[in-house]
Amino acid sequence: MTGERGARRPGRVLTALLCALTAAGLYGCSDSGRPEPSPTPTSTPATTPATKPPSLSPFTGLPARPAPVLAVKLDNVPAARPHTGLGAADLVYVEQVEGGVTRLLAVYSSHLPDLTGPVRSARESDIALLADFGRPALAYSGAQSALTPLLRAAPLDLLTESSAPQAFQRSARRPAPHNLYLRPGRALAAAPGADDARDIGLRFGPAPPGGTAVARSTVRYPAARYTFTWSAADHAWRVAMDGREARATDTGPLTPETVVVQRVTVRPSRFHDKFGSVSPYSETVGTGTALVLRDGRAHEARWSRPSPTSGTTFTTPDGAPLPLAPGQTWIVLAPRA
Repeated sequence: MTGERGARRPGRVLTALLCALTAAGLYGCSDSGRPEPSPTPTSTPATTPATKPPSLSPFTGLPARPAPVLAVKLDNVPAARPHTGLGAADLVYVEQVEGGVTRLLAVYSSHLPDLTGPVRSARESDIALLADFGRPALAYSGAQSALTPLLRAAPLDLLTESSAPQAFQRSARRPAPHNLYLRPGRALAAAPGADDARDIGLRFGPAPPGGTAVARSTVRYPAARYTFTWSAADHAWRVAMDGREARATDTGPLTPETVVVQRVTVRPSRFHDKFGSVSPYSETVGTGTALVLRDGRAHEARWSRPSPTSGTTFTTPDGAPLPLAPGQTWIVLAPRA
């Protein structure tokens, strides 16, 4: 059964209603084929008459009760697609790794899928990126031996197949290393010290004035390509990876309400993989430009994160807060032009 802490995406109608209330001041992928394995998406009511209504998630702007944060490092080469459980994430970060390809960092709190994956290894960039979240749990398949001491010293509850074997499983339908999956509920049970979701700088609300109508936007890495196409029917962006529609085996097409293309410095780190390729490091502390895609429009923005624990804010060029659309957000850490 799906673990529900307050629905991530309780329907486009509710999203529109939230925006209306706020405005009033009241407030590359193959066909999914056979799942790897196949969870049955179900949900339980977010509230009962005897419970307190949930507050708004600082990650989505939608109703959610306070709950621990689980970050999962996901494989993203063509052989790892389609993903499982990605549609349930509150936030999805895209990061460049060796060879110019990318990996995903999915952040869960308000809603847990039965299963997510395939899970892959952590990188140095993850440590600074997750410092915004206090002490989250991080599930990953492993790391370079030289990086492990830094991971252990970071404010992270680390979860691997060896430290929490009950939270992981292997799929017989895919070859290694693309066959490791995580059970998020069991993962958080093995990480009792994980902090609840907290403010990381994001703001949600009605669309700001201005912007440019955009039907499609593409972000290119040295060996990967993401295209976000506006879908009026979904009131969200359809994701394509390397020219093919991106889907999750349990929920279908990936459709974030907001996409933030955050331009960052991508430089060589002091770590390398087993083949000798140097691992890129994405600098997420500092300032820079961004492009915020929401409601079929593109808004020029600036981002600022003065320190690893200060949160990241997105503003208009004149300094006003730039609200995101309530719902799932993808933050694409793209190399500076």
